[in-house]
Amino acid sequence: MKNLLKKYGHIWALGYGFIYLPWFLYLEKAVKDYTVMHTRLDDYIPFNEYFIIPYLLWFVYVAGFVLYFFFTSRQEYYRLCTFLFTGMTISLMICTFFPNGTDLRVPVDAQKNLCSFLVALVHTADTSTNVFPSIHVYNSLGVHAAVMNSLVLQKYPAVRKGSFVLMTGICLSTMFLKQHSALDVIGAMFLAYLVYAFVYGEDYAGSRKTVGRKALG
Repeated sequence: MKNLLKKYGHIWALGYGFIYLPWFLYLEKAVKDYTVMHTRLDDYIPFNEYFIIPYLLWFVYVAGFVLYFFFTSRQEYYRLCTFLFTGMTISLMICTFFPNGTDLRVPVDAQKNLCSFLVALVHTADTSTNVFPSIHVYNSLGVHAAVMNSLVLQKYPAVRKGSFVLMTGICLSTMFLKQHSALDVIGAMFLAYLVYAFVYGEDYAGSRKTVGRKALG
């Protein structure tokens, strides 16, 4: 047991879920009156149910790479968790003090095809509130940043390219499914830009070079 705790003691960081989930679920029930996030650009983006595929792959994408770094690099795992949890907390704070939502959702025929059925399920499980900034977009950008900054994954260009494609697909899916306004996406990108400088700043670049030299030496 001591060996396991020593080896995997960094699992404590995932306890953040016990803070995030109750807070998020509270907002989902409590927010009734909110500012509608809507821009003219949203009206030119057509609904497409097939984007539910990358939208749902988000769960695998984020959880998969968190687990990957958990088992392969404690430093990169902590960096990714710091990136994700910082932005998620800021997002909850924004939604708490600036209640927001969207009016973009369109009626979906759940019997049309499997993708439409899945979209209808998402609509049932997820309200149209607490959308700014988009956590789907923010976390996808965070995971891709972790992939691109990983020394080990530099050896696997296919993984890095695949991550970029999936990250892009997820970001687009939030708008083509009418789950988010372009404003939510832009807000998430801006937040990711700010947090990236904090998490992957000059100090990280220096420590990364040191680790790289040790690996080569």
